[in-house]
Amino acid sequence: MRRRGFLAGALAAPAVTGLLPGCAPRRRRATGGKVRLRFQSLAWQKESVDAVRRLVGEWNAAHPDITVEYIQGSWDSVHDQLLTSFEAGEAPDIIHDAADDLADFAYGGYLADLGGLLPRRLKDDIPEHSWRTTTFGDGVFGVPFLQEPRVLIAHRAALEEARVRIPTARDPWSWAEFEDVARELTRGGRHGVAWPLKEPVSATLNLSLSTGGRLFHRGADGKVTIRFDAADQRVPRTIHDQVVRDRTASRTTLGMGGSDTLPGFFGGKYAMVPLGFSYRQQIVQQAPEGFEWTVLPSPAGPGGDLRQGVSPQTLSIAEDSPYREEAIRFLDFLLRPSPMVRLALGDWMLPTGARALRDPALRTRRYGWATGTALAGTLRPAPAQSVRGYPEWKDKVATPALQEYYSGAIGLDGLRDRLVGDGNLVLARYQR
Repeated sequence: MRRRGFLAGALAAPAVTGLLPGCAPRRRRATGGKVRLRFQSLAWQKESVDAVRRLVGEWNAAHPDITVEYIQGSWDSVHDQLLTSFEAGEAPDIIHDAADDLADFAYGGYLADLGGLLPRRLKDDIPEHSWRTTTFGDGVFGVPFLQEPRVLIAHRAALEEARVRIPTARDPWSWAEFEDVARELTRGGRHGVAWPLKEPVSATLNLSLSTGGRLFHRGADGKVTIRFDAADQRVPRTIHDQVVRDRTASRTTLGMGGSDTLPGFFGGKYAMVPLGFSYRQQIVQQAPEGFEWTVLPSPAGPGGDLRQGVSPQTLSIAEDSPYREEAIRFLDFLLRPSPMVRLALGDWMLPTGARALRDPALRTRRYGWATGTALAGTLRPAPAQSVRGYPEWKDKVATPALQEYYSGAIGLDGLRDRLVGDGNLVLARYQR
């Protein structure tokens, strides 16, 4: 959902003095007893925007002395926009972002440490592994509140025609079985699977957790190095072989985003598409009448391991905000179980809160909600969550290397040389 431009990686380098804390003057509290909190939201789907705006309205009606001003932001430009506003001392008090975008802002001193401010109810309701996505060093710099697993969206008729076993969260396909099923589904001009990998890095790293892949290894000295071991290779090798060797996956979709694959999916060009859970909304809106589809769990690693990495949506507070306590009160209001369910339904994602996850509206079989909630306990922090230099490594090294490997332009040894050799040179510059 979120896009990060080239500048994100370049501006993350330690040599950039603008990332040093204290470079902008701290804002002062307004006089007169009135508090105005600026809340920048990145909600973009109508249902999601409406849900957030209604909740802001409910807060304002009940708290006339603490007014929340809704500001519309954009996932496409949020990193650079926030960097500019932080340096100018004009950042919103409350900031909507994603966990994998927080590291540079947290280490740079732009986000408030929420560790001592969080209400016990909110802290206890969100599991520890979710809090780890927003923990950098000894501080907590955001509240993770929405997340989405990667799932397989499949054409029900194609599965029935091929008479393949239908996987569940309790009995998923292994990666080997997934490859076999893709072969069974490839027939009559139809590919078994389409991998939309315009941005291949997060999909590859996050799915590789199921096979024990880590890629990034932190040593006793705190420094991170990259290794590309057998466990890291299993998922990328599957994708490569499906495209290049078995031809059970469509080559043309490698350069596509998820939405780009939907017309071909509806038209019968491929039977399955690995997508983020929230893409279900587009399918409901765009699928032709009578098109039957289903949501399946992603393939599992050894022993049925369904773990996968996620980068939850987050809510943070600016370090220079003079209204931290009031902002925390609003976050506690916004992220109560019932409002968290409303936000999840609006974004077609899963809430991180344990009580919200138990809501019947999120456990219905309709539109695959039950499959998603069954996977919630398998979600873990994305492997690169706290790695300094990750944006530059992703943009300059990993993305082109994986694209070339998946298309067959380079082999596994070439991919390893690029990810590890070139990658460790990048990370070393951030850890001097």
